[in-house]
Amino acid sequence: QVQLVESGGGLVQAGGSLRLSCAASGRTFSTYAMGWFRQAPGKEREFVAAINWSGTSTYYADSVKGRFTISRDNAKNTVYLQMNSLEPEDTAVYYCATGDSQVALRGGVLRSWGQGTQVTVSS
Repeated sequence: QVQLVESGGGLVQAGGSLRLSCAASGRTFSTYAMGWFRQAPGKEREFVAAINWSGTSTYYADSVKGRFTISRDNAKNTVYLQMNSLEPEDTAVYYCATGDSQVALRGGVLRSWGQGTQVTVSS
């Protein structure tokens, strides 16, 4: 298990962009698949995107496909989420998490997660 710290959230207008970062501690970071999740008030946690341990494969929820891009830099122990064409429906607290695989992350099986960063999109 590693410690994760998200950053980069903020307030943007609809149609704008944000890039979230997730910094990880621990020498075994590169062995984990990574994912991004979000949770809005009164809503259940929602899967957003996942990337495999090597960064060669990605998967996205239908709601963000074509707008969001997940990437990782194992040398920097960091995973990113580039969010473009943001909509008010994207407003939520965004969390990054580790998992054994992309399949595990899609199924909600998380090993570690961070404290989250708030993203607010105004109309």
